Amino acid sequence: MRIGELADRTGVSRRLLRYYEEQGLLRPTRLPNGYRHYSETDADKVRHIRALLAAGLPTAVIARLLHCVHDDGDRLAPAACPGMIAHLRRERARVAASIARLQTSQRTLDAWLTSLNG
Repeated sequence: MRIGELADRTGVSRRLLRYYEEQGLLRPTRLPNGYRHYSETDADKVRHIRALLAAGLPTAVIARLLHCVHDDGDRLAPAACPGMIAHLRRERARVAASIARLQTSQRTLDAWLTSLNG
C-alpha cells in the first residue's frame, strides 16, 4: 500500500509516517517510481509505535524495542528481549522524575494561589 493508504488505515498523518521512517521505525520498500510501498505488517508496526509513544517512550528507545512487542488480543505485550527490562526501567525512572518535578511545580502554584486568594 502507498503512504496515503497507510495514513488512512492507521489515522496517522503522512508527515508522521515519514518521520517514523526517518527515525528507523518503518522501512518501506521503494517502488521504481520512488514511491514508498508499505506492507500489511507496517500497519501493525504503526499501531505498536503509537502504543509505545503513548507509554511515554521516545522514538530512540522505540527503535530498539519495537521488535520486542507483539499483539496479545486487544493489547500490546512485551517479549523478553535482551535489554528490554533495563530500557523500561530507565524510562520509568525518567517518567517518575518528570512527575515529581510537575508535582513540585503544582504545589508551588497552589501555594501562590492560596496566598493570593487569601
